[in-house]
Parts: sequence; C-alpha cells; structure tokens
Amino acid sequence: MLFNTFIVVVTVAAMELFSIVAHKYIMHGFGWGWHKSHHEERTGWFEKNDLYAVFFAGIAIALIYAGTRGHHPLEWIGAGMTAYGFLYFVAHDGLVHRRWPFTYIPRRGYLKRLYQAHRMHHAVQGKEGTVSFGFLYAPPVARLKQQLHALHQGAPRARPREGAATGLQDVPPAS
Repeated sequence: MLFNTFIVVVTVAAMELFSIVAHKYIMHGFGWGWHKSHHEERTGWFEKNDLYAVFFAGIAIALIYAGTRGHHPLEWIGAGMTAYGFLYFVAHDGLVHRRWPFTYIPRRGYLKRLYQAHRMHHAVQGKEGTVSFGFLYAPPVARLKQQLHALHQGAPRARPREGAATGLQDVPPAS
C-alpha cells in the first residue's frame, strides 16, 4: 500500500512537470488550435481546450484498466493522473477561471501566488510572450513580472491584453 501511494504521489509531481512542458510547447505550439479557446472569452460551459482533459482522462482510464488486468502498477499511475486532473479542476478551473461557483480570491500564501501566476499567463494576447506554464506550480510573482517585461521589450507579437498589463488588477500586491 505504501508503494502504491508513493507511485500516485510521484505521478502527480511528474504530471505537473509534464504539464509545464506540454503547455509551453504543445498547447502554445502546434496544439494552439485547441488551446486558443482557453485564451479567449468563453461562451457556454465548454471550450475546445477541454479536449485536452478528455484526452488525458482517456489515457488515465486506459492505464487503470490495464493495471487492474495484471499490468501493475499502471493502475496507480492512472490514479495519480486522475488525482492531478482533480487538482487541476479545483485550482485552475475553479479558483482561477471560476468555471464553477467559486468566489474565493486568495489574499496570501500559495493559492494567491498560483492565482497571480496564472493571471499573468493570461495577461498576454495570443500564444507568444506568455509566462508561467505550470498549473500547480507558480514561480515567484516578481520573477514573472520581470519575464513579462523582458518578453515585451521590442516584441510586437507578444502584446499585453488591453487593460491587463499584469493581469493582477483584482489581487492585492504580493507581500
């Protein structure tokens, strides 16, 4: 049981590392066709970007199925992917994007930093010149502000959204 728990925890951590790379190079690269909807105003419950969640849920389900059919420890890897998906749903879709009734705006600590980092990711119009590609890991806000400033110096394709130079209008300054 301890080994299985270890596999789930390691998988959650590995999923965050994978997600950072996938978000930066796939979603903001050749997979922009699906992800673009996430950087635009949403109309309705769903957006094309949700297809990524469906795709990875399918992989997790397949791993759990294979693991329960004797290919251990695949079921625990699939469980870790599922746990990561749940954390993503709560933190990203709930806290940051308020896709379900969630009115809490964090004022301090890790959740505030996560909220600010993702808001800074969305402060740029388009796929170029964005910062902070993690979903559960948030670099220090001061470093992200420096990166945004450096990326926008002489970069006409990476322009801030109108009225969202930092993406932090409704969050108190970092403490």
